[in-house]
Formats: sequence, structure tokens, C-alpha cells
Amino acid sequence: MNLQPLLIELGTEELPVKALPGLAQAFFDGVIAGLEKRGIPFERGDATPLYTPRRLAVLLPGVASEQPEQQSEVLGPYTNVALDAEGQATRALLGFAAKNGVEWTALARSSDAKGERFVHRAVTPGASTAALLPAILDEAIAAMPIPKPMRWGAHAFAFARPVHWLVLLLGDAVIEADVFGIRAGRESRGHRFHHPQAVSIAQPQDYVSALAQARVIVDPAQRREQIRSLVTETAASVGGHARISEDNLAQVTALVEFPAPVLCSFERNFLAVPQEALIETMEINQKFFPVLDAKGALTEHFIGIANIESRDVSKVRAGYERVIRPRFADARFFFDEDLKQGLVAMGTGLSQVTYQARLGSIADKVMRVAGLAQTIAVPLGVEPALARRAAELSKNDLQSLMVNEFPELQGIAGRHYAKAAGLPAELATAIDEAWQPRFSADAIAASPLGRVLAIAERIDTLAGGFSVNLKPTGNKDPFALRRAALGLARTLIEAKLDLDLPSLLDAAVEAVHQDVSRHGAGVLAMAPADSVAGTAIGLELYEFIVERLRSYYAEQGITTTQFNAVAAVKPKSLADFDRRIEAVRQFALRPEAEALAAANKRIGNILRKVEGELPDTVDAAALVEPAERELAQALSAIEAGNASAWQQHDYIAVLQALAQLRAPVDAFFDQVMVMAEDPRLRANRLALLQRIASRFLSVAAIEHLSL
Repeated sequence: MNLQPLLIELGTEELPVKALPGLAQAFFDGVIAGLEKRGIPFERGDATPLYTPRRLAVLLPGVASEQPEQQSEVLGPYTNVALDAEGQATRALLGFAAKNGVEWTALARSSDAKGERFVHRAVTPGASTAALLPAILDEAIAAMPIPKPMRWGAHAFAFARPVHWLVLLLGDAVIEADVFGIRAGRESRGHRFHHPQAVSIAQPQDYVSALAQARVIVDPAQRREQIRSLVTETAASVGGHARISEDNLAQVTALVEFPAPVLCSFERNFLAVPQEALIETMEINQKFFPVLDAKGALTEHFIGIANIESRDVSKVRAGYERVIRPRFADARFFFDEDLKQGLVAMGTGLSQVTYQARLGSIADKVMRVAGLAQTIAVPLGVEPALARRAAELSKNDLQSLMVNEFPELQGIAGRHYAKAAGLPAELATAIDEAWQPRFSADAIAASPLGRVLAIAERIDTLAGGFSVNLKPTGNKDPFALRRAALGLARTLIEAKLDLDLPSLLDAAVEAVHQDVSRHGAGVLAMAPADSVAGTAIGLELYEFIVERLRSYYAEQGITTTQFNAVAAVKPKSLADFDRRIEAVRQFALRPEAEALAAANKRIGNILRKVEGELPDTVDAAALVEPAERELAQALSAIEAGNASAWQQHDYIAVLQALAQLRAPVDAFFDQVMVMAEDPRLRANRLALLQRIASRFLSVAAIEHLSL
């Protein structure tokens, strides 16, 4: 098979930064899909999308020069319709043969469940890849996700940005194609300033090196690591280390073709402003990299990445420093004005800010959260009065000028203002930590008080959303209830906090009900004073929260069956849920697991068919068969020898002990008739099975592990 390298490069004006990686991936995937659709053999190797702000490229190490032979089979009429009594062709068969351009005698036959039929089989030579590539290219471009296509010139074409050149090479040959009125060739373009001349590509394998000589690093992974290295080295030159967030790095990578670091600085008096605000400005607004000292504090230095090696770097530096000063000056003004008002005074306006039309103001929500925080504090060993006070102040910074300008600083700004007001450091930290985790990879709150606030905040958000029918639907979740549920669950699990979650959810739903009823705002999902409906909402919330844990545990290697085994017993504490998950994971690795899971499934099926109440005690005198006596004795021995494990919720030890029941359970089912005619024997055997089932259910419904 003759394989040749393939290069496709689409040259454009500067593409949108945030969309660029996705556009490149879609272009790459579209070309691959087009080759696969047409059955063209190719080697992908370690090829990945190549892109810069001005180009999207696909470079494959080997693509066949033509399709394989194309085999086709067209099904025709069955013989009972195709042939008459003398075995001659009917009009149906003659028509089928004529349609396929052959004599009917040249048709083949095949059989299926309905009988024998005529078929037309043909083998045609494969088309050349060169002839198919233009259509593949058109399909790949058409499938790209471009939300706002741009038109240019007098054309009717539309794309993310105007297209200026097209390179299309298979081996060393240019493939004839036309895209957006641009004919394919072998001429690419170098860096807009360093090498504006055309760059001729002799063959695809020269592409990366040819553009590198023209000051374009076309591989985004190489460009990203070069930026990381340059920024790190530049920060070290002033005795600091750069803050390099992956999101900022990705955007800078999409902004430049040939990165050049520029070390800049700002006036030290700006450092009096909370460093988070300055960092936010540098990263989000300007795509700069802040420089921190050894303790993680912001210094007066920052690093910009230019797309050109300037002959006069001082002018580039001056430009970067000039654009950042007004933003810093605004942040300093906001901070100073907020300090004049003070954190406590900021809270007076929260009653005038609507949280949600049916759930009242933010002040209403704060009071509900404060009540929950006071309740949650007790079992977690936190001073209830301190928890309430922290909750009462936790949203005051939403009224600050700083958060109004930098919404991402909610909680962070509150921490600074709490410290400035002389409030306890523990309280100030908790105001910030109440928002954690802020995103999927973020850590949970570290301090006990912060965890109390984080839990209370999310429980109230969930209770409010579900009580007034704001549940997520499909991909719509305007109140981010899914994120709140996962953040709550992560906090409880990762901090190992044994709280009665259903009780807290019920209390929160009741608080929402009373609040909304008092204000007469809107319609609740439950009728006034309807505790049954309120409990139903609490149960629905519990299920909603647990469901968010499926993907959380899947990322840790927990299977669906293992998860379902624990979810079925509905542990009240999610920390306890986590302990059970680990015990089931370890139990599933044991050779006895499958047999015992199947046995428990059988036990469950038997017990479900029993009418009336199940007996609750085993009568030793009624154990007449050796197998049932041995099973009862084995279970009693395990219960006696592992009593402390049950009391201490050492689920791993409990399941390890119960694993010893495999042999006596197998013998019991082989040798004992459970549903004996004698009522006394039948009841006693059901009691024994009930006792076994309850022991396993004290950990998990392990029948879910049965295949």
C-alpha cells in the first residue's frame, strides 16, 4: 500500500482566541472522519491538530493514494417472484437486471430466512485520494462549530475569519481544490512581521520546520511549553516565580505565533490592593503572567508575551505597563471606597437585592443560611454564635464596589474587608471559604468554620431551588444546582463530616417554606404546612445529590454496580457513604464476591415473595438439617467475633468476615428446602435468610454486584 504524508493548511485572519483550539480539533476530526467514511487507509501516528492565530492545519504521516476496490451488493427479488414455473426470468427479475446493467443470468444468488434471492455484486476500482480530498475538505469545514460566521469582500462565503490561502499537499503533489474562492497551492505564510513573505512547502514533512524558519511555531503544544519555559525563566531573573494558570497559558498560546517574553513592572503602592484583584486584572483582562515571591505574595513584576521580537523592547514594555495602570487605579479606588464603608455596613443593602422572585431577597437567604450554619456548627465542634455571625456577613461584599467590578472576587473581597474591620481571622477566612469549591478542580474549604458556611450555603440553595420548582432540566441549570450539589457532597466526603444529610435537607426545606409563606411570594412546590410534601422534596434532594456522585466515583474507578450497591441502602451521612463505597470496592475483588452477591440476590427474591411479616428470630431447636445448622453457627460466630467492627462501622472488616459465609450459604441452598411444607421449619429458614440479608445490608445491597 502506497502511503504518502498529507498536509492541509487553511490560512486566515487572526481567529478568535477562545474558540481556536475547538475549531482546530473540529477541523482535524472532520478530515479524519472524511477519510474513514471513504475507506481511505491512513496512518494517524501521534498527529494532533496544528494551529496558530492565523492558521488551522492537519498533518498526517501517511495516507493512501487511492481507495481500495469498492465492493457493492444490491439485493434483488426472491426466486419465487423472479422465476416462473419453467424457471425463466419474470419481468421483476428482468427489470432488476436491466437496472444494474447486466443479463439476469449473470446475477448471483444468496439465501436468508425468507428464502433464496437474486443479488447483483460488483467490484469497482477505488477512486484516487486526490479526487476525493476536495469533498473531504468541504465536509470538514462545513462541520466546524462557528457560532458567528463572518463574510468578507463581495463574496457570499462565510467562515470564522476571512481566508487568505490554502495549502493542500499529498506527498509532494499539490491537490487541486478550491475553498472560499482560494485555489490550493504549496505556499504558506510566515510570521506577519518577521517573515511576511510566502513560504513554499516542498512536501508535508517539511511543514513544521519550514514555518519555524519563518518564525512560526505551528505546534500548539510546543508553543505552550515554550511560553511556560520563557515565563518561568523571566520570573526567576527577578527572584520570583510566575503564576501560570492553565487557562491563561492556553489563551496566550492561541494569541501568538512566535512568543517573546517582556518583563514589566508597576508601582509598588498598588500592592496595597488585594492581590487577587490585581491578578484578576492581569490574567483575565490583559493575559499577563503575575510574578510572586517565595511566600506566594504578589510582587510589582509581571510578564507579557509579545508576538514579536521587538528591536526596542522598552516600547513594548511601556505599552504593557500603560494599559494596566488604569485598571489597577480603578481597583485601588474601589478598595479604598469599600474600606470607608466597611463590611458590616455593606449588608444594609442586601434586603433590596432580589435573590429570586419567589425566594425573596439576598438578606432573606442570608438569614436562612445563618440558621442552618448555627445548627450544623454543633456536631462539627464549631461555636454556633460564631457560625451564625460569619453567615450573616458572608454575602455583604456583594454590595461592594470591588465585587461589582470583579464578580470573581466574591468571598475573597469579603475576607479582606473582614480583616480590615478587625473581625476574627477565623471568621474572615470562612467568608472566603464559603464559596469553595468554586470550580470542579478547586479544593474544599479548609477550616471547620468555612466548611460550616459552605455546607449551609449549598443546602439552602438546593432547598430553595427545589421548593419553587427551579430544578435543572436537560442542559439548563440557571441556579447551578448541580454544581451546588456536588460541592456539598465533596465537602462532606472529603472532610469526612458525619452529618445527617436528610435531616438537614428537611430543615432547610421547612425554613424556605416558612420564609416564602411569611413574605407571600410565589407558589411553593408544597402546600402550606404540608410536611409530607416537604419531606418528599427532601428525599428528592437527597437522590439528586447522590446522583451527582456517580461521575465523582467513576473517576476514582468505582463501577456502576459498586455505586448502586451503596446507593440502594441510602446512608444518611455521605462520609459514611464513602466508607461503604471503599468497603464494597475491596469486597468486589475477593473470589467469594460474585457467589455471595448471587446468593443475596436469591435471598432477596425469596423474601420478597413472603406474604405477611417475616420472622425476626431464629429458633435453634428448629434447625434440623446439617447445612442450616452449619450456616446458623457460622453466622453467629461471625457476629460474635466482629461485634466491634459493626459498632465502629468498620465496613471493610464486616464484609471480609461475611465473605466466610460463601461455603455454608452454598451448602444451604444445595441441601435445604427453604419453603418447606412444615410452617415452623419454613418460618425458621426465612428468619435465617432475613438475618443474613440484614447483616449484608448493614453495609450495602451487594446483590447489585451479581452479573
